[in-house]
Amino acid sequence: METRTPMEIRPVRLEGRHVRMEPLDLDRHWDGLRAIGLEPELWRFTSAKIGNEGDLRRYLEIALDEQHRGVSLPFATVHVASGRVAGCTRFGNIVREHQRVEIGWTWVGLEHQRTAVNTEAKYLMLRHAFETWGCMRVEFKTARTNLKSQNAMRRLGLVEEGTFRKWMFNDDGTIRDSVWFSCVDDEWSAMKARLEGFLAK
Repeated sequence: METRTPMEIRPVRLEGRHVRMEPLDLDRHWDGLRAIGLEPELWRFTSAKIGNEGDLRRYLEIALDEQHRGVSLPFATVHVASGRVAGCTRFGNIVREHQRVEIGWTWVGLEHQRTAVNTEAKYLMLRHAFETWGCMRVEFKTARTNLKSQNAMRRLGLVEEGTFRKWMFNDDGTIRDSVWFSCVDDEWSAMKARLEGFLAK
């Protein structure tokens, strides 16, 4: 019988050329996240509906509570060149016994969209999931209506698995269909090369 190495889930800093993924800390990151996180377009397709500072604060506090319970690991995404907070993301739905995690709850300030910021953040997180934690599977999902996010996931080389109809309620009570994508351990080597190619350009 194959012996599995337990996933050691703890806050970690992931360093890249364009971004630095810092464990979320409201004392350090709140001002930067608040400065970019109240743009309505960021929340147009998300299940969370953020309309003011209180909503944003609760959203981040929930992420930290999930970290305390061992099911999430949230990050502030920091733009290396400027030193400013560029966005937020997290590992969530962590299932140690099945070596499975989800990457999501991702948003990037408008200034840093269509740059290397999100690509490198995904690269660093996928590399950590597969090469440090030894994950078997990393999941992503997005709203059926969020075509921009779906196209970004296809560009990364993720495998589209299908649509879960009426998957959940959004915070505002509307119903969401979720499109699922994934990468599994056998596919990581090819995806890693693909992402490194993007980042080298």
